[in-house]
Amino acid sequence: MATVVLVRHGRTTANATGLLAGRAPGVSLDATGQEQAALTAERLAAVHVAGVVSSPLQRCLETARFILDRQAVTPSAPVDEALTECDYGQWQGRSLSELATEELWPVVQTQPSAVVFPGGESMAAMQARAVAAIRGHDAAFEAEHGPGAVWVAVSHGDVIKSILADALGMHLDMFQRINVGPASVSIVRYGPGRPSVFATNTDAGDLSWLSNGIHAGDAPVGGGAGQAAS
Repeated sequence: MATVVLVRHGRTTANATGLLAGRAPGVSLDATGQEQAALTAERLAAVHVAGVVSSPLQRCLETARFILDRQAVTPSAPVDEALTECDYGQWQGRSLSELATEELWPVVQTQPSAVVFPGGESMAAMQARAVAAIRGHDAAFEAEHGPGAVWVAVSHGDVIKSILADALGMHLDMFQRINVGPASVSIVRYGPGRPSVFATNTDAGDLSWLSNGIHAGDAPVGGGAGQAAS
C-alpha cells in the first residue's frame, strides 16, 4: 500500500488558551502555529508527495497550504469532511479547565469508547469515519501512483490519535496514551497483512528517506537495519 503522513494542524489561539475549539469556524493558526506548520512543510519538502488531504476546518487548510507551497510539484489537495474534528457538541467553545469538572471527563480519559458528547458525536463514531477515510484514500493513492506513493493527511489531535490507535491494534480505550502535538508528523503504511507504524508525534528530523519508499512486509526479527537515507 501507499504511505500516509499524518499531520496535525499547527497551534491555534484556542489551543494556547485552553479552549476546546471543536468545529467552530474561523479558528486559525497563531504565530507559533504558523512557525510549526512551516517547519513541518520544510521537513516534507524533501519528499515527493502524491496528495494532501485536509480536514475542512481553517486551521487544517492553513497547515496544508504551508505543505503544498513547499512541494516542487503541486500535488492534489482534496478536502474530506471525514477528517474533520470530533463533534464535541455542547462542549465546544468551553475551557478545558471547566470541562475537567464534568462527570463525563473521567470517562473521556479512561473509557473513550463509551463517550458520546452531549449534543455531539461519539468517539467511536469519530474513529470509525476517520479510519475508513484514511484507508480509502490510501488505497486510491496506491492505485493511481503505485505502492511507493506517499501522501499527507492533515487533521486534528483526537482524530489522528484514533487513527494511530487503530494502526497499532489498540482498543480505543487506550488511545489517550498516544500524544499528537501541533504540526507533528506520524507515519503509517497499511501493508497487506497489517499496518506498520514508522513514526508518531515527531516534530523534527529528516524525512527524505520516505522518497526511497517503505518496504513493509514481514517484521524483521531483531529490528532490522532501518530506512536508508536519501
